[in-house]
Parts: sequence; C-alpha cells; structure tokens
Amino acid sequence: NPHSKLLLCNPSNPTGGVHNQQRLEQLAKVLEDYPQVAILADEIYERLVYSDNGVCPAFAAMPNMFHRTMTVNGFSKAYAMTGMRLGYVAAPSKFAKAITTIQSQLTSCAGSISQAAGVAALTQVQDEELEANVQIMKEKRDYVLDRLASMNNVNVAVPPNGAFYLLPEVSSYFNGDDAELCLQLLKSKQLALVPGSSFGAPGTIRISYATSMEELNVACNKLEQFLQEHE
Repeated sequence: NPHSKLLLCNPSNPTGGVHNQQRLEQLAKVLEDYPQVAILADEIYERLVYSDNGVCPAFAAMPNMFHRTMTVNGFSKAYAMTGMRLGYVAAPSKFAKAITTIQSQLTSCAGSISQAAGVAALTQVQDEELEANVQIMKEKRDYVLDRLASMNNVNVAVPPNGAFYLLPEVSSYFNGDDAELCLQLLKSKQLALVPGSSFGAPGTIRISYATSMEELNVACNKLEQFLQEHE
C-alpha cells in the first residue's frame, strides 16, 4: 500500500513502555525493506523516562529514517501545560506542507497566549526542574506499583519506564470484562479508570499516576477495597 503508515508511540500511552536505542534501530532496519511506509512518531512523553540514562531516542535519528518520519510533540506532558493545547510536528517538507494545508482549515493556528507560554517554557524552564519532576513522577510510579503488587490477581508484567501510566492485568475480575469493572468501580467508589479494551488490551485497566500522592493513596485504597469485594 503506497499510503501505509506506522504509528509509533514512544514512550507509550497506555503501557508506559519505552523502546530503547537498540529496539528502535532494529525497527528501522525492518522498515528499510518497506520504503513506502511513513512513520508518525508520537514522542510527547520523551522527557518522562525513568530508566538509568533517562533518554528516549528520537526515531527520526535512526539510520535512514529522517526523511520518512513525522515527529509529534507538545507541551502538555513534560511542562504540565495541558490546558494550553499547544503541540507541534517536525517533518520533512512534503509532509509539513500537507499538514499545514489541513490545519489551516481546522484551527488556523495555536492561540497567541499558548504560544507565548510555550516560548517561556523553552527559554525559562531549566533542565534541573524537568529532571526534578521526573524524580517525583518516578516516586509516584513506584508507590502505585507497590500498592498493586499487594492486591490479589493484579499483575503488571513489565514495570513502565516512561510516561505516567500503568496497565495492570485484572482479567480475574468480572470474567475479564474490563469495561464492566471500570463502570462498577465508578458507580460504587467514584473512582474513574480507563478500560484496557479501549487500547486493544482487554482484561486490563489504565491507571494514571499524574496526580498528588494524597490522591493516589485514596485511589489505591478504593481500588483495593473494590477488588476485595469482588473476589
């Protein structure tokens, strides 16, 4: 198919997985055999990586991938500017022109206030602040992982190394119906989680830990109580 595209979300929403340099190079090697495939690399969580080196390699930097890759990024995650709705794409000119044609008829451009805030983020926020935030998020991840590990029939196969999500497997409950689990959890405990089936992962639930430790403690208590009631 001459219009084939590969969507690469790295770090990943919903798993929090991070593909390292070696894995990305392997993927790039495979793609050399499919020159018609364009790559859309969503790297908006690139500054939220918890591995030892704290690096999420850019896919456009992989061998022979620069001219084929559209890199999507923004300010919502690393800079906590979700409400500003400010993002960007770095792409070869042929893709950028097509994107501009479409966007000009949809939103015209980002709001001037959001653009000014983005400039401030890039020029005034020091790397030390971002690194400190990564450490805070890592502590939250570890807290939720520890709480999940103490709950019966809740499994996290691979601890996430990026973003701020967990995707535990909970298929022992509600006969594996993750949507029903989330619905009943919302009704009985007023706790909102996202069914994994929305991401093609039935029998799982997505948890975001991008909130305060106090809120995470309350949420984990509610989830634990709920699961105990339905064992």
